[in-house]
Amino acid sequence: MFAHEFMRNALAAGSFVGVACGLVGYFVVLRAQVFAGDALSHIAFTGALAAAAFGFNIVAGLFTACILGGVLLGLLGKRAQADDVVIGSLFAWALGLGVLFLSIFTTRSSAGNGTAGVRVLFGSIFGLSAKDVRVSATLAILAVVLILAVARPLLYASLDPAVAAAQGVPVRLLGLAFLTIVGLVAGEASQAVGALLLLGLLAAPAGAAHRLTANPYRGMALAVLFALGSVWLGLALSYVFPTLPPSTMIIAVAVGTYVVSLVATTSYLTAIVSA
Repeated sequence: MFAHEFMRNALAAGSFVGVACGLVGYFVVLRAQVFAGDALSHIAFTGALAAAAFGFNIVAGLFTACILGGVLLGLLGKRAQADDVVIGSLFAWALGLGVLFLSIFTTRSSAGNGTAGVRVLFGSIFGLSAKDVRVSATLAILAVVLILAVARPLLYASLDPAVAAAQGVPVRLLGLAFLTIVGLVAGEASQAVGALLLLGLLAAPAGAAHRLTANPYRGMALAVLFALGSVWLGLALSYVFPTLPPSTMIIAVAVGTYVVSLVATTSYLTAIVSA
């Protein structure tokens, strides 16, 4: 497997994506902003296809849309959390624009370029070049450094925002900065697993970590480990079974990890209650 350059590039880029998604995903789940992460997947799709439709670089459009989307969600504040009509409407609007831009792109472009929408939706990790790996590494390191720099106050603001604000923690600014970082990571992850599936890599490993430990730092480490393992095992399975898309296998392993943690913790609690 390691003899092939495309596999080495996929594993290298996927490793950086996994680390960033695991760490950022821990806070996404902690702050109940999984819904916001889902919105970013729609925005990623729309941004990439808007760039393609108007002749700009697709990757640049993807990252620009994700980062600006993160800023917008940060400005929405609590309305960017689950079950809100505002963010639900943002979903539909973004996805509708994405379909419009896809139609414009496929109408203006040759048939050979018609697969761009599929690549954006489902990723193309086996098609990443050495340059793409360097970009993924740089962005992942940047995201990890930024999250670690604000991890302590962000944790405080996530668990008890009222007390944190009273203690002088800039809760609103932290929330805005965090969702901007989420946008950066979402753009990076979209190249590996696609806009449609990136939420699985953000939420499932982190969700499993939350179920297994209440210690935040141990939880962050577990989330990173689970996300990294999902990428490695998913790519290995896709290599062994070539008909299976790599993005699908990565997300399948991530979701499987969450299911195992759910069953394990539920069984443990049931045994305690029964005793």
